[in-house]
Amino acid sequence: MHAARLIFAVLFCLSFTAVAQAPARSSGQTLYLSIYSHVWHGDLDSKGQPAKALVSISVSIRNTDPARSISVQSAQYFDTDGKRLREYVTTSRTIPKMGTIELFIPRSDDTGGSGANFVIVWKSETPASPPIVEGFHANLPAGRSIAFTTTARPIPPE
Repeated sequence: MHAARLIFAVLFCLSFTAVAQAPARSSGQTLYLSIYSHVWHGDLDSKGQPAKALVSISVSIRNTDPARSISVQSAQYFDTDGKRLREYVTTSRTIPKMGTIELFIPRSDDTGGSGANFVIVWKSETPASPPIVEGFHANLPAGRSIAFTTTARPIPPE
């Protein structure tokens, strides 16, 4: 009985914390998403370099608002040195309530490097729940797979 009360108390506190930290509605944000077009791993070779595993990247921009659409104004892709490689959203794209836009970088494209990133700008006509923006990185050959996610963070306005 004591264990059940303890579990209930822990779950209650966790759910209260999650609610207390819900992001505020916004009319738009600029988001930073770290991306890895390859991952360094293993031991150093004779040239002093670690092994390089290429990964494909799916960027998911999910509208979490159950009542309002949002629009993605821009999704700029930068390499490790901060050089802008390309714009993935050339015209504003509307994401309907609870909808998703996906962007994809194939495994063969390692131009971004291990320090690549996206800068994503979204807007809404009326304050909306901020989207969830994640990068899913994967290389899934049989026997030696790698998969991980990254999550966007807001860039404070100037």
